[in-house]
Amino acid sequence: MALLQLKPENILRCIGCEHKNETRMQKLYFTLPILAISSLLAGCAPSANAQADQVKALKAETASAPTDPPEKSGPTDSAQLEVMPHDSAASCPITVPQNPPFIPPSPYDSMGFEGEFWYGSDSLWTAVRQNGVWAALPHNPEGYTQKVFWWRDGYVWTEEPQPDLIVTGERLDASAPPLNASEATNASASDIGSAMLVGVDFPTLGCWKITGQYGDTELSFVVWVAP
Repeated sequence: MALLQLKPENILRCIGCEHKNETRMQKLYFTLPILAISSLLAGCAPSANAQADQVKALKAETASAPTDPPEKSGPTDSAQLEVMPHDSAASCPITVPQNPPFIPPSPYDSMGFEGEFWYGSDSLWTAVRQNGVWAALPHNPEGYTQKVFWWRDGYVWTEEPQPDLIVTGERLDASAPPLNASEATNASASDIGSAMLVGVDFPTLGCWKITGQYGDTELSFVVWVAP
């Protein structure tokens, strides 16, 4: 069997080839992990940037978004009742003297109160202030207190100590509970003669219409109740 004879230069060439191949394989083994890691980092980088952008957007939205104001406690019942008037007495249809002015029958035609005028008819009348304002009234838990006198032709205080008079009232310029009125009683004095008297309590200030009814006769007038 003939042996393959290799020349020395061929042997060296082959050894060089193996060395080169081994070196290339080592380079390839070293390069592949680096490429894999670079690929992973490249894939993570957009995600990290997106998360950072989302955080920045969230912070900006939180900073610009209005915050809800703190809840306030509701007004108390007394505060709800006390609805203050927004306008002056000029906006209230205050009762003015009749034209011609009402003059009650004798002896009342010679009586009266300073700063007030008679208003109504012989069947039922009262006294109203010239400016239509009741100010600085005494205040109690029921409201602002006032005494209202009423008259009618033929009324005698000794014969009817508890007159058949009913008084009511409503606020015109805002919502409010109705006027609180007492039962009518009698009254007598040299400057008022024989009169009927009712105590009223206004739950709030403002523009109020007061109505008195005696039998079939009804009389209303409007006043401004001021602080």
